[in-house]
Amino acid sequence: MKLIASIIQFSIFNLQLLTLAIIIISYSASCNSTYTSKRKGYLKVDFPKKEYVKFEESGFPYAFEYPVYARVVKDSTYFENNPGNPYWINIDFPLFRGKIFISYKTIGGRSIYKIKTPSGYKDSVGINSFENMVNDSYKMTYKNDIKAYSIEDSIIHTPNNITGISFSLTGNVATAKQFFLTDSTRHFLRGALYFDAAPNEDSLRPVNEFLLQDMKHLINTLQWR
Repeated sequence: MKLIASIIQFSIFNLQLLTLAIIIISYSASCNSTYTSKRKGYLKVDFPKKEYVKFEESGFPYAFEYPVYARVVKDSTYFENNPGNPYWINIDFPLFRGKIFISYKTIGGRSIYKIKTPSGYKDSVGINSFENMVNDSYKMTYKNDIKAYSIEDSIIHTPNNITGISFSLTGNVATAKQFFLTDSTRHFLRGALYFDAAPNEDSLRPVNEFLLQDMKHLINTLQWR
């Protein structure tokens, strides 16, 4: 209830932000996890200087800034097999064996979804509704609930007037940070930071903290096109 009161006080938030806040309340009530503090020492890591370049490839419905020590590649896992998702990309960090998976869908458009049948899963074409994509984002995040000590969600409101939800996970999970950004009418972009290594909160903490700054920069510089 405090969250609702806070949203009402900030009249500058638009209707889309209010919708996202209501969704947060409903999911947080049913999906909260207990939090356990866990702190250990970790090795010092030498990190490169933070410098950014702009990703603004022709034809893409979004643009953002990413670090010079990363590279942007199309997600071949989905792009080659499903040309309906041509704007799915990975931001690879070769130095850290990590990547940010970026998926994008047009609200109101059509996508292929997996549906469960008595004989197994099969592909089915469905409409990308705003509510379904928000629900799917929560479901995908809470798949990590078994290993996560806690999962916290918070509202995003960027300098470019884009809203969304940020998810922070603690514990030995494959991903410590996920998010989605949307205008609730056309654009829906989701991101998740993963590492190609055994999930260990203590050993990955310094790298996580370093790359989370880059993820925040990506979020704050994102623009729809």
